[in-house]
Amino acid sequence: MPASTTLLARAGSQLNLRGSIALRGSLSAARCSEFAARRTPALSALARYYASKSYPSHTVITMPALSPTMTAGNIGSWQKQVGDSIAPGDVLVEIETDKAQMDFEFQEEGTIAKLLKESGAKDVAVGSPIAVMVEEGEDVSAFDSFSAEDAGGDKSPAKEPKEGEASESSEPPDSGSSTAPPSKESAAPEAVESESTGARLETSLDRQPALSPAAKKLALEKGVPVSAIKGSGPGGRITKEDIEKYKPAGGSSSAAGADGAPTYEDTPATSMRKVIASRLTKSFQENPHYFVASSISVTKLLKLREALNSSSEGQYKLSVNDFLVKAIAVAARKVPAANSSWREDGGQVIVRQHNVVDVSVAVATPVGLMTPIVKNVNGLGLQAVSSQIKDLGKRARDGKLKPEEYQGGTITISNMGMNPAVERFTAVINPPQATIVAIGTTKKVAVPGEPTEDGTPSVEWDDQIVITASFDHKVVDGAVGGEFIKELKKVIENPLEFVL
Repeated sequence: MPASTTLLARAGSQLNLRGSIALRGSLSAARCSEFAARRTPALSALARYYASKSYPSHTVITMPALSPTMTAGNIGSWQKQVGDSIAPGDVLVEIETDKAQMDFEFQEEGTIAKLLKESGAKDVAVGSPIAVMVEEGEDVSAFDSFSAEDAGGDKSPAKEPKEGEASESSEPPDSGSSTAPPSKESAAPEAVESESTGARLETSLDRQPALSPAAKKLALEKGVPVSAIKGSGPGGRITKEDIEKYKPAGGSSSAAGADGAPTYEDTPATSMRKVIASRLTKSFQENPHYFVASSISVTKLLKLREALNSSSEGQYKLSVNDFLVKAIAVAARKVPAANSSWREDGGQVIVRQHNVVDVSVAVATPVGLMTPIVKNVNGLGLQAVSSQIKDLGKRARDGKLKPEEYQGGTITISNMGMNPAVERFTAVINPPQATIVAIGTTKKVAVPGEPTEDGTPSVEWDDQIVITASFDHKVVDGAVGGEFIKELKKVIENPLEFVL
């Protein structure tokens, strides 16, 4: 009996022990299940970035698409280095796209563990790994041997679009118009950029060799490629003697003249130049242009400008172009048909008449023509218009415009009046817009004055400009274009109407 009791007691003890183990296992499983449910989203997000080798959890930062047409970019100066912390809004790196030099502002926080691309790396395809980030406090030394291949390797740039496809536009992508540029996922021309160093990215003007005006004139006359000459002057400046001594290397692709100097120099077209060529050719082929010109007096406008600038106490300095941008907005509100665009949406053709006037201002930059936008000009005063034009123009020339700052706009102004040789010119419409206004230089014109006391006719000098508007006849009929020019002439010649 005692033996049987002992055996049963031992068996019961073992059953209790197993039950306790099973209970603890069940509790542990429940806790694991709860933990997994709570952490699964984070783990699944991190899992996408695990490398083929064994590395701690991390995030791979890829080359972003900073413009609708960007398929590849060049790496400029890294603003963060390995071990540096990064917070949302911090600039990680400067990137040169097919249109501009832009700051890549990162939107997560962590610590930079590895830079996968060196400063100056060229033609890095969108989506290719460029850096690795870990959570704050993690050991970054574990990623010393991490490479781009560990992150899945570099991507291949998208193929170029078919000939004639719209690659750049004054409107955002996917706006419903056949003239809209492709979305970020669409193919676009591959960037073709000049050679770059690891230093801060420069504009094409900054990369031009230093040479005196006389040497530049001589080089143009002789057809000498100054980029192929090493200057002997102070600081490497190219002199006239350097131009005279230049001899083309054997096998030069440029033809040689009688004196042995090359007669031309071939320069590969940049990606932006190809885009401009495609867009303007397409615009002139598909939009039936017609032109309306008018000589307009700016005497009163110049006097008003002088009076306002003299009383500004240095707070602003208005230009003639500022007044003209404002005048175009006033005329566009009085003749809204000129402030319209031709669009195709889902197979249906529509004419969109805009209720606000966003003026695209043509700006010449080292890489080509840009059209930054002064938005809702009717709601701005002359001082605000002037300030925005100066800011947008500077950032356009520096390649710092954001896509939304040059995509859009309802009407365009192109002003070549700063060149005294340009009396008048016609401009190509910026689709899908229907109107672009071309401004010539100011000229002194003799006009009849008030008769003298004895009745003798007199002559006065009047400051005039010739304004030529290009219209899309699909949208703006001839009579409507003439009415727009009439209203524009009226407000320019009577600038106090700005306040009405």
